[in-house]
Amino acid sequence: MGLTSETTVYVAAGAAVVCVALLVRLWPRLAGPGVWQVLGRLGAIGVAQLTILAACACALNSSYQFFGSWDELLGRTDTADVGVTGPGLAAGGGTGGTEAVGAAAPGALVQPAGDEQLRRVSGLPAGPPAVTGRVESVKIVGRRTGVVDPAFVYLPPQYFQKAYGRQRFPVVVALSGYPGSIFNLAQYLRVPQTAARLQREGRMQPTVMVMIRPTIAPPRDTECVNVPGGPQTETFLAKDLPEALKSAYRVGRDASAWGVMGYSSGGSCSLQLTLRDPGVYTTAAALSPDYKVTDDPTTGDLFGGGPGRALRVREHDLMWRLGHLPVPRVSVLVANSKHGERGYPQTRAFIRAVKPPMRVVSILPDQGSHNFPTWVREMPAALTWLGGQLTFPQDVVPLHRPQGQGGPGGAAASAAPAGAHPVYWQRPRGR
Repeated sequence: MGLTSETTVYVAAGAAVVCVALLVRLWPRLAGPGVWQVLGRLGAIGVAQLTILAACACALNSSYQFFGSWDELLGRTDTADVGVTGPGLAAGGGTGGTEAVGAAAPGALVQPAGDEQLRRVSGLPAGPPAVTGRVESVKIVGRRTGVVDPAFVYLPPQYFQKAYGRQRFPVVVALSGYPGSIFNLAQYLRVPQTAARLQREGRMQPTVMVMIRPTIAPPRDTECVNVPGGPQTETFLAKDLPEALKSAYRVGRDASAWGVMGYSSGGSCSLQLTLRDPGVYTTAAALSPDYKVTDDPTTGDLFGGGPGRALRVREHDLMWRLGHLPVPRVSVLVANSKHGERGYPQTRAFIRAVKPPMRVVSILPDQGSHNFPTWVREMPAALTWLGGQLTFPQDVVPLHRPQGQGGPGGAAASAAPAGAHPVYWQRPRGR
């Protein structure tokens, strides 16, 4: 009985109803001034309240997927053997043809995962992958960090079409907030559904969308920081994740094909990654972000002690970085509502602080709250802009590959000449 299953919710609700019914039935027997009667009444009330709270917590977790399993709730994260990508997934080029991640080798960095959460997401592409695209449920294995994190991967229709069989696709990594999950990204933020619609309408180029949570050590919020002596979240997202995706999918090799986005703390993380790791992500879209990482009860001590603590704190303050460190050549989008969100003044200050070669654009609606309805409204514009910054096709998978590889591997070839790929998307005028 999984933590997020409907059975768990029904069992918890049933237990609450039974406890309340027993409380009502037994209450007359517990009447009286005696010590045992008083303790009995307190105990009965306490048990009834606990079962009601447990039922509410199970229902809330089932809807928002704060914790995906009992082990995760108890702080036991998944671990797996980490090794070099097996021959079934070409180390240099990912899977080829119309295949994506199927039965991966035991040491593969991207492995199939259960689709219990995926089945609960509404509005996903349905039909032949070459027509509608496909969303896969996978596990990302971090070779350096040892982290195993669940992810959804949306592959556009062109990924499965023969005409695009030698081309690598741009990638957008979508990060959830805290507490959050990949289910939230798919069901409530509508990442794959919105991307599929925009690409179908020609407003966004074919792009691989990767939905993942930055909470790699739940329930701790590590804010995309490499915690001294603790979880190495930045390393996982900036090194392990790109390496794993490149080993399994036909995605771009250069940073110009990689973007990252997120909402709330996921938006903060997207900005941190882009400014701190511009050789990995050149573009970010941040919905309702913060611009400084600080310790709080959910994070614990993120920066450690010693003489280096002050510098580590400053380097995760984006306003300090813009004023004291060389500005990378990256493009960012920030979104915050003028009324209804607390971060609007900080967003305006961040926009004013940006200087070349960095570029910034913004979405600043008059009204909006720190919630999914606001972010869903901002998503089409954010994705359209984000997709327009990434290069495609970036390079071409070599025609020849060693025998036995599942896809066209090897080093990236030179960029395709003009006219060598199908026309699929036209940049809107005025951009």
